[in-house]
Amino acid sequence: MLLIGLTGSIATGKSTVSSLLSQPPYSLPIIDADLLAREVVEPGTAGYKAIVAHFGPSTPDLLIPATTNNGNDAADDNNNTKNHMPEHGPRGLGRPLNRAALGRRVFGDDPARRADRAVLNGIVHPAVRRAMLRAVLKCYVRGCRAVVLDVPLLFESRLDRFCGAVMVVAVRDPEVQMARLRARDPHLSREDAENRVRSQGDVREKARRCEGRGGGSGVVVWNDGGREELKGEVARVMAEMERYSPRWWNWLLWVCPPVAVVLAAWGFWRNVRINRAWEEQELRERSKL
Repeated sequence: MLLIGLTGSIATGKSTVSSLLSQPPYSLPIIDADLLAREVVEPGTAGYKAIVAHFGPSTPDLLIPATTNNGNDAADDNNNTKNHMPEHGPRGLGRPLNRAALGRRVFGDDPARRADRAVLNGIVHPAVRRAMLRAVLKCYVRGCRAVVLDVPLLFESRLDRFCGAVMVVAVRDPEVQMARLRARDPHLSREDAENRVRSQGDVREKARRCEGRGGGSGVVVWNDGGREELKGEVARVMAEMERYSPRWWNWLLWVCPPVAVVLAAWGFWRNVRINRAWEEQELRERSKL
């Protein structure tokens, strides 16, 4: 089974590409890290409790305000806010997280926000990885020829080491990305939009890193145009990956699990070497500045 790591940056069109890959003629199963990240911090989960414990005391609006459906009046809500404890919601598990408030705490380049983002990632990422592993194993058991791992921070989380191929959705013009983000989320100021873009890294750097993996194992979908152009780009990169990883080969690995395990280990080792070479190259280039 070919594991395709799909990544990009905010407002580059990654979700649209993911949707296209889930439909004919590709019909690939999608494991969406963003969706899993929401599930692992649902009220009542260990992730939810850890976030509330760390951010609650310094973020009064961390939780969605209580409503009459929660069975709490305004006085109860104020008391709970002061005590930094989530009162029980309709399911008796606590109020949902206020993602906008949490985003304001962690998006940005200043040291405090970077530290908060590291704490949040330390809570969410391990739980998401476990959920991903379970989903990948289910796809393998079902005999899927390929599965898409949709992860915004694929390189940063080093999950690209486990992927047989990486696909980056990128734009050449940064203003295209900024315009799309503000059109999608008009409530964001330019500064807020820039903070969110910077928090996910330069997508053009991700594209260069992807291309450095070599033909077939690293492809870039350029999305500066419209939807029809994007469909053509997806068809192009999928045809390229098909040449390097034909369907018959994936089926052969499925019926021969020992061979699949050996090749997966070799692929992991190869990807580790590629990442190490990339990081060394980046250090050399920075030292010249």
